[in-house]
Amino acid sequence: MSNLFDLTGRVAVVTGGSKGLGKAMARGFAEQGADVIISSRHESELKSALAEITAGTKARGAYFVADMTDRGQVNKLAADSVKQFGRVDVLVNNAGGNTPQAIDKVRDEDWDRVLELNLTSCMIMSRELVPQMKERRWGRIIHISSIMALGSKEERNSYSATKAALVGMTRAMALELGPYGITVNCLNPGPFLTDLPGTILTAEQKQAFAGRTAVGRWGEPRELAGAALLMASDAGSYITGTTLVVDGGTMCKTF
Repeated sequence: MSNLFDLTGRVAVVTGGSKGLGKAMARGFAEQGADVIISSRHESELKSALAEITAGTKARGAYFVADMTDRGQVNKLAADSVKQFGRVDVLVNNAGGNTPQAIDKVRDEDWDRVLELNLTSCMIMSRELVPQMKERRWGRIIHISSIMALGSKEERNSYSATKAALVGMTRAMALELGPYGITVNCLNPGPFLTDLPGTILTAEQKQAFAGRTAVGRWGEPRELAGAALLMASDAGSYITGTTLVVDGGTMCKTF
């Protein structure tokens, strides 16, 4: 049982891995022996993040600068990742963004950007990395969705639409890839106080979100790492096509 979470010899790619939830998950993988590749748009953030992720571990690490709204860069990220270590065993599609807008104020360019970032990039990364997983008959794909896929909030039209679409894509991919030993799952985080909500929510809104949880607080990014390790390792080998909500009990409350 002690080896169920061991990722020694595996290679994991975490998009949006320079901070927040992505960085915490990448650190969890490195601590369990995986070599880790992270990506984001900013090289300065990637350098320091990778040093923290691999510090005190035996993990090899690499980073690539990539804008996940640019399909050419997404394709290149997938190819470069395989080239770096010769394989990718675990893919975490974590990069995402949110542009809150009322439905009658949604601009085409904002809708397109959120769609490319939150959904299309996940499809491309999966499409490009699945063939080499099939060859080895082992792989783990983890889409990072949100509780906003299951419920929502005013002005979260594009965000909820893309995060809900990830849940559907997870199920379809799981059916296709199960015979090849590849599992596909979705993690739906609740209120984790990362840079994204930190920049778009007021102090009052932050307190309101905390009050909706069963535990009365926001989650720490490291608290998603355990769920990611479950889905990425042999511990989760019989879990596929599912959506795991990690929200401190937020979805328990009806009124």
